[in-house]
Amino acid sequence: MVEAAVAVLDEEGIERLTMRRLADRLDVVAPSLYWHVDTKDDVIDLAVDAIFGEVPPQPGTGRAEHWRDDVTAVLACWRTALLRHPWAAAVPARRRPAIGPHFLAQMEILQATLARAGFTGPGLSASTWALYNHVLGSASAQTALHVTDEERRLGQEQLQAAGDRYPTLAANGYLYDDDWDGSYRAGLAYLLDGLAAQL
Repeated sequence: MVEAAVAVLDEEGIERLTMRRLADRLDVVAPSLYWHVDTKDDVIDLAVDAIFGEVPPQPGTGRAEHWRDDVTAVLACWRTALLRHPWAAAVPARRRPAIGPHFLAQMEILQATLARAGFTGPGLSASTWALYNHVLGSASAQTALHVTDEERRLGQEQLQAAGDRYPTLAANGYLYDDDWDGSYRAGLAYLLDGLAAQL
């Protein structure tokens, strides 16, 4: 069932997933699915966890002095999973946290790495969520924003025309910034530098 759900989500997106569509994919009647799950949200939770299981967690070096490299490796796994399955980046904004075993294994590695580096208590929680939000926000923006060249051109013309109100945006080609990988890496480096300063 989970593989079928992931396939439907990959092909049609989260808005189109219904129990009936999933049942059709499995060639069963929709009510029979409720023997296995209570709601569609349960199916989505299982699908999210499954995609995190596709990219094996990277335990890293296990050495405190290499915490930045280890964090980078864990987040690279998360980002790979989210970009491979674009619907997934929107899921964590729902009302339930991800608590499946594959996701928790990845989260355990992240927090254990940060704890080895010296983060504790509220600092451990804050650093975890800062990194989580960075990878999730980056993947979500990359998969959701689809701007055509013509839309960029027209938008930039509007910014130029309103250059007195938005001088920095107009001067720096705001709408032409689509180096997703570069922005992700730079943002992560800024975060890691800031976290290192806290230690």
